[in-house]
Amino acid sequence: MTGMILPMIDRLRRVMLLRYLLASVGALAVDMGSFLALLAVGSAPVIASASGYSLGILAHWLLSSRAVFTETVAAERGARNRQKALFVGSALVGLALTTLIVGVGTALGLDSRASKIVAVGASFTATWLLRKRIVFQ
Repeated sequence: MTGMILPMIDRLRRVMLLRYLLASVGALAVDMGSFLALLAVGSAPVIASASGYSLGILAHWLLSSRAVFTETVAAERGARNRQKALFVGSALVGLALTTLIVGVGTALGLDSRASKIVAVGASFTATWLLRKRIVFQ
């Protein structure tokens, strides 16, 4: 019986990871779409970037809390606000990792696009682990 349960749990975990990946792609689309739209209407790049990233965090919270971690979202308002704060904190960890990796890669003379790809992978992994083990525990 145990031999059947462990593979089933592993399969469910992978499906959750797939849902998280899709939520991340959706949030990235909101981030980049907002960034490009704001640039198109003449916003300063730094304002457009910060605004897009912020809207991406909001989109990721909505997608993650409603489609990925549905069974572990806090029902009580105070606990839910704590989850939201931890979620934003995890997003800032992802941002810091991205900035660090791209900055170091650029300083070492690497193509910034290649550094960004590495950073996206590292940021995705870090935020997934933080959100799965801390934010939505």
